[in-house]
Amino acid sequence: MSLTACADLVERGDPDRFAAVMAAPAPLRARLWPLYAFNLEIARAPWVTKEPMIAEMRLQWWRDVVAEAAPRAHEVAGPLHDLIGAAGLDLGVLDRMSAARIWDVYSEPFEDQAAFDLYLEETSAGLMWLAAQACGAADQAEETVRAYGWAAGLAAYLRAVPSLEERGRRPLVDGRPGAVRDLAARGVEKISKARAGRHLVGKAAPALLAGWQAEALLRQVFANPMVVAEGRMGLSEFGRRGRLLWQGFTGRW
Repeated sequence: MSLTACADLVERGDPDRFAAVMAAPAPLRARLWPLYAFNLEIARAPWVTKEPMIAEMRLQWWRDVVAEAAPRAHEVAGPLHDLIGAAGLDLGVLDRMSAARIWDVYSEPFEDQAAFDLYLEETSAGLMWLAAQACGAADQAEETVRAYGWAAGLAAYLRAVPSLEERGRRPLVDGRPGAVRDLAARGVEKISKARAGRHLVGKAAPALLAGWQAEALLRQVFANPMVVAEGRMGLSEFGRRGRLLWQGFTGRW
């Protein structure tokens, strides 16, 4: 029942990742639901209250969940604890995922591009590496998976820019079109480098399904960076479904 609750949470709050999990082999889904539900919980924690202290307390609660040896009676915390034990997930990566979300609590901009890069590294790249671990990836695949996860995170982040600005945030270090195009180019380059190490990922390839839209979205931004500010990033429904089906069927990304 707890796994069902995790799946329901992801379906409601993160439909793209829900679709990616449903495209993965059935035996792996039970390992991805708790991880993606945990990611959703920490991602929304800064936004459910206007009190920064309460938001930080929510994030600390999840950091405590990760650190404690005994599971908590919670529909996501319990299955996450079981997954940590079964898959040997890296506790440090899980903790840094929560810690990085503290930036979302406050309205200050990123200090510099390095801080922005680190945010994506600790959140999106870290999540994809944990998903790969849950799917049985070997340690030598980490750099490859993280590069792909960083690019996927960048694509998702750029789609969220208008919403973040509406909430009073300054989401980009440099929001000028040229700088946004350069960001997209970096993301595409990371995908290319990741593909060079595709053979290292092996049976954990379903963990990378969550990034199935990334390259097309980043190329869209590179062609016209104004789609970010105007909130026009996105693929057609046919394009979305086709790309996911192809990646899920072939195992290529």
